[in-house]
Amino acid sequence: MAEKRVLELRKLLQQANEAYYDQATPFMSDQRYDELLSELTRLEKQYNLEDPQSPTARVGGAVSSTFTTVIHPTPLLSLDNTYNEEELNEFDARVRKILGHDSFSYLVELKFDGASIRLRYERGALVLGATRGDGQRGDDITKNIRTIQDIPLFLQGNPPAVVEVRGEAFMEKKAFARLNNYREEAGLSVFANPRNSTAGSLKMQDPKEVARRPIRFFAFDLLFEDGIDRNQDQKLALIKKYGLPANEFPTLCESIEQVHKTIQVLDQIRHELPYETDGVVIKVNEEALREQLGSTSKFPRWAIAYKFQAEQAITRINDISLQVGRLGTITPVAELEPVSLAGTTVKRASLHNEEEIQRKDIRIGDQVKVEKAGEIIPQVVEVVTTQTERATPYHFPTNCPACQATLIKYDGEVAWRCVNLQCPPQVRIKIEHFASRDALDIDGLGESMIDLLVKEGLIAHYADLYTLKKEDILPLERMAEKSATNLIESIERSKSQPFERVLYGLGIRFVGKTVAKDLARAFGSMNALQQASEEDLLAIDAIGPRIAQSVLEFFSEPRYLDLLNSLQEHGLQFEGEGISIRSNVFEGKTFVLTGTLPTLSRKQASELIEEHGGKTSSSVSKKTDYLLAGDAAGSKRAKAESLGVPILEEAQFLSLIEGDSLSSNPSTPIQVE
Repeated sequence: MAEKRVLELRKLLQQANEAYYDQATPFMSDQRYDELLSELTRLEKQYNLEDPQSPTARVGGAVSSTFTTVIHPTPLLSLDNTYNEEELNEFDARVRKILGHDSFSYLVELKFDGASIRLRYERGALVLGATRGDGQRGDDITKNIRTIQDIPLFLQGNPPAVVEVRGEAFMEKKAFARLNNYREEAGLSVFANPRNSTAGSLKMQDPKEVARRPIRFFAFDLLFEDGIDRNQDQKLALIKKYGLPANEFPTLCESIEQVHKTIQVLDQIRHELPYETDGVVIKVNEEALREQLGSTSKFPRWAIAYKFQAEQAITRINDISLQVGRLGTITPVAELEPVSLAGTTVKRASLHNEEEIQRKDIRIGDQVKVEKAGEIIPQVVEVVTTQTERATPYHFPTNCPACQATLIKYDGEVAWRCVNLQCPPQVRIKIEHFASRDALDIDGLGESMIDLLVKEGLIAHYADLYTLKKEDILPLERMAEKSATNLIESIERSKSQPFERVLYGLGIRFVGKTVAKDLARAFGSMNALQQASEEDLLAIDAIGPRIAQSVLEFFSEPRYLDLLNSLQEHGLQFEGEGISIRSNVFEGKTFVLTGTLPTLSRKQASELIEEHGGKTSSSVSKKTDYLLAGDAAGSKRAKAESLGVPILEEAQFLSLIEGDSLSSNPSTPIQVE
């Protein structure tokens, strides 16, 4: 009986590990996982069933076949977890028993709900970024790590020759909410919590996509090769000295009683923090004592994690409604019996998409467990109903709830969409996006005003805004003379907004503020962008196949072209300010940039190239005239060398701008030592 239960638990926990670490799609809570792992540990010991392949003896997830595997010189162990004061006191008692004295202290730090990573700096320069993997081996994700702005490429101060950094990559709660909103509108599956979105982002194959994700980083430990013992509080001071980001709430405690008080304080303030924290980590502060305390095969004996209780509540699903997004995405929403959760009354929770409803078997009338993902977004965790007579399974409709148009689902997406451009909710949301602060910035054109203008038939799309007259809107409810004047003047002022804002305001799928700026800069005008081919679009460093296809689809749609013609007739900016050409020294030359330059950012270098008549591309080919290479140039440098493309370092590049002539033989590589 015990052996059968052990096998069941191993299989279930292995599936949970794969879902959590490798796929970033967990199906059970951390607390439930720990309960099952504890049961398995107890059974294996009691019945002598230990196995080195058991989840009780393994750390983290597997390494990926899509990344190079690296061996960790010092294993990245996970931490044993506890959820109550009694178990924390037992940890303290074990430490005292092993040491035989109480001449030590604890360092209490917040535990971040993110993804553990390892960094290696040699002579102050970042040379490696890796995942924890199975604790012994991880994935080399250096290219992705380099895109995280919090992680310095060079340490400050005077660090030793080799510094190993342990830290946590994470997403702030609001950034996570924005990312999920974007994915939901794009018809993609959403992330369950900030931890999953971070882990999934770090394992993406395209560093450009990783760079778009709002990933943050905190360092919490340093390892050196000089053999000098440094206490944990001393390491935290060095972390800041080296220019690495560190959390602001470490607390040194002289007793376990002080640890308990610190936990209470942190448990109170955690809801006010911009990032997710699921507990605290308690470490023996004195590094010299850690070797004596040792480790199990999975956990260090000198540290433990105390987990906060997740804020959840049980309530009833009264109904499932459907929302229509700006891009036609149909999002199912659970209409809940109101329940108090994390200080607010929750009445609704997103069910994300049809597949999510089916996976969790959510039905109207069910009792469900809800929590706030990232302390922001209410979500249904699981069905907990025990009633035998449940409603029939929920079937997604085939028609739009707003306009009754037939819904479609694009290949590779999980969301159903309404593609009727006259669908009323889409019309209103698109106008609201067009008028938003980051787009045309039309003051006074909020959601209620747009609803009123659409309802009264005064506008049917955003181009109609420029046909409005004061006498049209004065008769509207609660519209005074001054308000009407201000709105018309604000609409008129929007005509002077730059081309990149107009482009963003159009609401092209996958084209956010940054991409709109990149497109405006690369093509210079709406007409040039309309004429661009897929190859032209993909030549831009920030543009991938999905964005390129979306742009092409937008400009091939006759109804959108009619809108563009109308906007142009009304005088909106359809051309960029352009780049001031300072010389033609690079005229007709194509550059590819790679690696980290000593003083110039990629953006600054690209601007200099364009200001002097050249252009940039994202990939090396026979048509490339120069590769501008910095540190960690990687595969692009190797390809340039194989093709005979000249390779410039920053100093050579700048000297060309200052007046030195270009190489008379472009096929001869300029070697940079």
